[in-house]
Amino acid sequence: MGNILRVLYGQCCKPTADSDDVSGYHGVTATTVGVSALAQDLYNFEITSQVPQGLGQHVVSSKKAQANWYRKLSEAWRETKPPPKTPEEASRLVVLTLKRRQQADVEGFLTFYGLPLPHILVELTSVTPPPRPEGLKFELYTLPVDAKAVGDGDGMTVYVSTADPRESEIVPGEVQVAAVERSQARAQKNYVKADKLQKKISDLGYRVIHVQNQEVLARKYRIRLRGIDAPELGMDYGQRAKEELTNIVQGKCLRALVFGEDRYGRCVADVYCDGIFLQKSMLKKGLAWHYKAYDQRPLLAKWEKIARAKRMGLWASPDPEMPWDWRKNNRRQG
Repeated sequence: MGNILRVLYGQCCKPTADSDDVSGYHGVTATTVGVSALAQDLYNFEITSQVPQGLGQHVVSSKKAQANWYRKLSEAWRETKPPPKTPEEASRLVVLTLKRRQQADVEGFLTFYGLPLPHILVELTSVTPPPRPEGLKFELYTLPVDAKAVGDGDGMTVYVSTADPRESEIVPGEVQVAAVERSQARAQKNYVKADKLQKKISDLGYRVIHVQNQEVLARKYRIRLRGIDAPELGMDYGQRAKEELTNIVQGKCLRALVFGEDRYGRCVADVYCDGIFLQKSMLKKGLAWHYKAYDQRPLLAKWEKIARAKRMGLWASPDPEMPWDWRKNNRRQG
């Protein structure tokens, strides 16, 4: 379906001279660029030795220097097994290959392709999980998280670009068509129609959002942090737990390993942000309980025990009310 969407954009969404909401590679949105566009340009460079038109508007170095970048990137791309599939993987390859170049050049190059900038990349560190943990259903690589999307200390709403290989294959046809029509409506400055199409897209579980001055068609996911239970907002430390989680994830891309779905339709996941394992951080700061009824992992119990011993956060109280008891009592009162 990703190819279908690209064809639709190619046929229907050619930017007009007066369009003021298109940017990036060839004037189209990030939904149709990124990894595939960079791969195509590297292939073209190997044949023609020509860098793409328009790159010079985003970088400061000369055409000769740009040609050297593409030469090095072509070699690195061929040597990477498997080749980059996600925007984050492609961005990391660019950053690593061009690490000695000026920051303005690296960021301009990434912006040209609608790829994540270095400061929002999920860092690959020693705390990242094994390649395929037992029980893993699938992985999500999110777009930068909006602070308003954090609901409490153990849950949030995230968006994943439909340019992601996994997502591109499952985008409903009516969402693709609505996204194309919305882009056309905005190019024609018909914002009433564009807003109606945005609502239709949202009702179907997707959304067109702005990332780095580009519009990205993305799928919505609700995430529940696996194995912990943070205080409810009406409880002591509930608001503080929400603020802590917000401080960690806002503006950042996340890696979510999804192990299942709860009764509310949320993805139950282990989540990593810039090398931080969110569950570990919340437990060790005393802002969540180990949810033993649903998760028996010893490490979670260990991190809670550390917070208890140090009387961190909610453990400053000798007997804090547990959120599952609080919810049960409030249901009875209601």
